[in-house]
Amino acid sequence: MKHANQKLSSFYAWLLAIPALVLIGLIVVFPIFYTGYISLTNMNIFNWFTFRIVGFRNYFNALFLFDSGFLTALFVTVLWTVLNMIFQLVIAFTMASLLNIEKLKYRKVYKTLLMFPWAMPGYVSILLWKNGMFNSQFGLLNQWLERLGLEPVRWLANDVSAFVSSMVVNLWLALPFMIMIIDGALQSIDRSYYESALIEGASWLKRSISLTIPAIKPIIGPAVIITIFTTFKQFDVIYLLTQQVGSKTGARIHTVLTYAYENAFVTNNYGYSSAISMIIFALLLGFSLSARYLSKGENE
Repeated sequence: MKHANQKLSSFYAWLLAIPALVLIGLIVVFPIFYTGYISLTNMNIFNWFTFRIVGFRNYFNALFLFDSGFLTALFVTVLWTVLNMIFQLVIAFTMASLLNIEKLKYRKVYKTLLMFPWAMPGYVSILLWKNGMFNSQFGLLNQWLERLGLEPVRWLANDVSAFVSSMVVNLWLALPFMIMIIDGALQSIDRSYYESALIEGASWLKRSISLTIPAIKPIIGPAVIITIFTTFKQFDVIYLLTQQVGSKTGARIHTVLTYAYENAFVTNNYGYSSAISMIIFALLLGFSLSARYLSKGENE
């Protein structure tokens, strides 16, 4: 009788879960499989209904044709992610450490001001930087240069300066989150450890390397992984600054997402763009599994 009741409860549980499973299947699973199917075709705007299966040709073109642009976009994306993460961690750790100085006045005011970039809509912040700071005619940066007697700079017109400018904007948007996480982690450390280190004459750098970083690593680790995912998938910063339709600046930097977008909605090569999307999905899935494995290994 008990076994029958358990089977009945299990049946009702699955019955109640069916709507959610169907919804997940329609919203998550089906698009992935359909994108995978389209990636094996030559679908584009000219053969929307008459496309045919071409196998793994789109994947071959992306990964082995060096003039396709995908490998360059992938390199730029990796460089973008690595540099952004390095600067985010260094700057956020430094600023959070300064905010945790004992007897610092107006600490809450500083923390509130630091949260403004994060609270503002990203679209608004990006366009404010584009038109208010980087504009070649009336941008604030070029006004400062003119006052110093220097020639104005077209910040978004070439690849290198556009990449650096995009990274500055991304740091502006992302730093508040990382500062908040590190600030909370620093406050969780027992002050007695620092008192012992000060008695032994340890400098700030030595305390940071030997005490602070190992102590906050388990706390900020998940935030770093989330930020790596977010940065790798970054689209709006580079697109809105350099590639927005009707206001392109001349720079030709591409991340894998802007590259996929251009092939899907500019050149209308949906089969190739779907293959790029599946490669991105595989890369993120691989990174996710690796991060989970490493995290599990550290916990053990």
